[in-house]
Amino acid sequence: MDTTHSRMVFDQWQLEQGRLSTEEPVTITGNDLELGNVINVACRGTPFRLSDDYKVRSRVENSVDYLELQLAKGRIIYGVNTGFGGSADARTHKLERLQSAAIQHLNVGILLEMDKNRVDKFANKLLRSHALPPPIVRAAMLIRCNSLLRGHSGVRFSIIESIARLAAHDMTPMVPLRGSISASGDLSTLSYIAGAIEGNPDVYLELPGGEVAPASEVLSAQGWEPVRFQAKEGLGITNGTAPSCAAACLALYEANRLAFLAQVLTAMGTEALDGTAHNYHPFISITRPHAGQSEAAANILRFLKHSKLSKDRGPDRAGLAQDRYALRTAPQWIGPQLEDLLLATRQIATELNSTTDNPLIDVANDRIHHGGNFQAAAVTSAMEKTMVALQNLGRLLFAQCSELINNATSNGLPPNLCFDDPSESFTFKGFDVNMAAYMAELAYLAHPMSTHVQVAEMANQSVNSMALAMARYVLEAVEVLSMMAATYIYALCQAVQLRVLQKLFHQTIPSLIREACFSYFGGSGATASPPGLSAPVEELITAISKRWDELAHVDHSSRCFIVVRDCLGRFVDNIASVPGCSQVTVPQLKEFQSKLSFELDACGNTLKARVRDEKNLCEEYLAPVTAVLYRYVRRGLGIPLNQGVSDHPPLVLREMIENKNSKRCEGSKEAKIGDISKISIGGEKTEMDNAEDSNMNSDTSRACVSETSPGCSNDSRLLVMGSQASKIYEAIRAGVLVDKVMEYCAAEGFWD
Repeated sequence: MDTTHSRMVFDQWQLEQGRLSTEEPVTITGNDLELGNVINVACRGTPFRLSDDYKVRSRVENSVDYLELQLAKGRIIYGVNTGFGGSADARTHKLERLQSAAIQHLNVGILLEMDKNRVDKFANKLLRSHALPPPIVRAAMLIRCNSLLRGHSGVRFSIIESIARLAAHDMTPMVPLRGSISASGDLSTLSYIAGAIEGNPDVYLELPGGEVAPASEVLSAQGWEPVRFQAKEGLGITNGTAPSCAAACLALYEANRLAFLAQVLTAMGTEALDGTAHNYHPFISITRPHAGQSEAAANILRFLKHSKLSKDRGPDRAGLAQDRYALRTAPQWIGPQLEDLLLATRQIATELNSTTDNPLIDVANDRIHHGGNFQAAAVTSAMEKTMVALQNLGRLLFAQCSELINNATSNGLPPNLCFDDPSESFTFKGFDVNMAAYMAELAYLAHPMSTHVQVAEMANQSVNSMALAMARYVLEAVEVLSMMAATYIYALCQAVQLRVLQKLFHQTIPSLIREACFSYFGGSGATASPPGLSAPVEELITAISKRWDELAHVDHSSRCFIVVRDCLGRFVDNIASVPGCSQVTVPQLKEFQSKLSFELDACGNTLKARVRDEKNLCEEYLAPVTAVLYRYVRRGLGIPLNQGVSDHPPLVLREMIENKNSKRCEGSKEAKIGDISKISIGGEKTEMDNAEDSNMNSDTSRACVSETSPGCSNDSRLLVMGSQASKIYEAIRAGVLVDKVMEYCAAEGFWD
């Protein structure tokens, strides 16, 4: 392959960042439009302009002149002096009127009154907008202008300028969402852009402030003359794949970033699941040298560099000798998706700088070609590969997240990733169900569109690509996969804190157990050990550590008691032959069991407080790359560790109100001391006292509710967990989260 997938994503990111930093418009020539520039124009508000290069303008005008010359010679040219499609057997000399007929019969899409910013007397609250999203329309305007500049369409430069002028003034035509089969191009879709520049009173423009107005009124208000299409120009604008390509660009851009993010999340998942970095060893990919697999393995391994949670361990570790498939085969699973996405990106990059018109004007060779470049099957092919890639990436994240939440597969983490006792807190259980719902929907979406095409238009369009519809569904898949990624990220941040807690506990308890054993059975002090006691103590430490992880589903205090109880029998057998320990009585053992259980309990609670309160603690355990993601979630988005049922917003709010009331009441009592006028005989309150207390409580309650409501408080504990995941989702969709990782990787020279 010419490049790796991650390098391609990085190059697109650099292009996007560079354009945003300079605020320079995108200049189009017909030959060098890049996907990153499409994203900037469509989503970032970057303007575009037509090249003022003489060669660009001359080839456009040369095609117009050549067309006029051929018409003067009496040539029959499809769509210029013939009917359209299956009606191409018709002939006419009314060339301009024919172009109006072209636009008229294509302005047939369904838009709602609410899309046009009107009151709908038949309003149905179930209806979603039937308009194509404005970013897709803006991208389509850019791409169609770029294609027309290639000089194969016979469309005047001034007509192309009219489209670019709308975009320059941030005016976007309202275009129907559905109705294109993308196989004589996106005819109906593009006809609304054509209708906008010809001042159609029933074609609407969305203006910079969000208002919607008829094109005729907008053009008049701006002092712009509506265009009058000459020979072929109506067909030249509408007969192209620009809307399909535009939607594909946006979908592919998001998909590529999600594929990159999936590798970062797999690295973080390896840390959270106590997996081994050996899964991604280069030798494994050398022996099966698929480019995508090799890249995915190298990326994940690099993302894990310097991690304290994931080491290059072999099968001699306790428990499963190797990680489950969701981690161990991640490179083999992700790799083909990267290869498909690379190919899809190349296909769309080619489409961006192609002429997708018919007929084509070949001035250099003195010929007009009647062909089928409008058939957007290449775009459909790219989108179907992208869709399958998204589904497969989602399946991987779903599997990893399921392992994380299930204590039977999470290598010692508590069930549902609860921070408090499992008997009363089911923290991430709902997310586990949500992930299944997301995955089912994503899998449902992941069906090809090309297998469902229908014969259209007098059987003339007997095969058609449905590329625009396919791209729209890929954008829906992007939406669903982004929800899955957001949910998984939230779970990962919770899980790594629990994993650090587990690691700290295992690091701390050996000395605690030794001290307890030596002081109880061998005299005073942790070093006062009778000969022969050390080996049984070390075996007890190993047994307690193992049993501790097995009982992750048990409440903390009970877990401490059960662990010690279950491991003490073997310890007693082992110390029976140790001098000074053979006469230990049952009451003494019970006392020791109680003492050690208490110390484990106290140790666990102390460590919990550390993990909860020390901001940098977990970051020190994570690899630098995954720490970027963790830090942004915890600090950038302000999403804290979920402490369990105590973080349920109504309980948090109740606690805050009670605390505030308690402080107010204490202050009020101090102020009232010595105020005889407010104390009645016998200590009973006067009516004035009751009224004042009532007002204080009422005001306090209102103040507390106001100050602690989610709309006016920075306390993230007042947000339901779904809202926390929503914040991550929006950060993914806004590009901020991936940008943070990209910035770090760029600074570290990942692609140098």
